[in-house]
Amino acid sequence: QVQLVESGGGLVQAGESLRLSCAASRSILSFNTIGWYRQAPGKQRELVAAISNGGTTDYAGSVKGRFTISGDNAKNTVYLLMNNLKPEDTAVYYCNAYTFTWRRSDYWGQGTQVTVSS
Repeated sequence: QVQLVESGGGLVQAGESLRLSCAASRSILSFNTIGWYRQAPGKQRELVAAISNGGTTDYAGSVKGRFTISGDNAKNTVYLLMNNLKPEDTAVYYCNAYTFTWRRSDYWGQGTQVTVSS
């Protein structure tokens, strides 16, 4: 049973930073990709950033240049460093990991709330 545990959310003011952590119950290299998604009230869940097991990263346009995703293989943890936060970044942030062998298998964390006040 794969477990993903997020932490690091909180309430900050615009312009401040937060670092989210996603701790996996097994090696992060065993997943094809690990990503951070977010869902604001009344909106669809959207991909914010992702990192492949080869180290390739991808970002949503709205966070490019402000957010950085990285992985620590020794700690089985993926981080999302969020700088220059804006009120529109307010959402519940979820960690997702997937594997793809003969079919895709997705795993989700429980989510962590990020609130940015203006």
